[in-house]
Amino acid sequence: MKSYARLMENELAYRVWQAPFAQKKLAPLYAHNDLARARRVLDVGCGPGTNTAHFASADYLGIDINADYIESARRRYGRDFVVADVTKYDVVPEQRFDLILANSLFHHIDTASTRRILTHLATLLSDDGNVHILDLVLPPRASVSRFLARADRGEYPRPLETWHELFTSAFEQVVFEPYPLGVAGMTLWNMIYFKGRARR
Repeated sequence: MKSYARLMENELAYRVWQAPFAQKKLAPLYAHNDLARARRVLDVGCGPGTNTAHFASADYLGIDINADYIESARRRYGRDFVVADVTKYDVVPEQRFDLILANSLFHHIDTASTRRILTHLATLLSDDGNVHILDLVLPPRASVSRFLARADRGEYPRPLETWHELFTSAFEQVVFEPYPLGVAGMTLWNMIYFKGRARR
């Protein structure tokens, strides 16, 4: 598993692995939102810019702690990317984001750190903004999807109830929607899509 994790740190390997599933993974995001209306987008844990093209008409910023990913994203997309710990990233109220995306981020992060990040993201949302989180669910029973969740390089896939508790500790729920991700009718991963507002 360590060699797999090292391989996924390579930007090209990461993009090739993600390519067959990238669009399907974002299906709930498109189903519940008109992304063309987004004004300012913060893509948290943006990796090598996987989500960037979905926000061509928005003022977009990708943020990640992996400098190699960020360098690759800058070269590939010519958009704004920053290497930073998002919990230390702040903006003035006029520059808050109406769309914050965290795509498959939190199953890589321990619970205490996840809570800190979620709490901080709420401070970066505009008054009319929403956070959008897509992440990996750990199914309760033995299955292909449970095996793959355990085999993932992220060490913290969580049951649905745990995700719900984490997300709603920082945000008011708008959508909480489990969905399958796979090929040819076979579920390879169980996913969750959450849309939330900051508590005022």
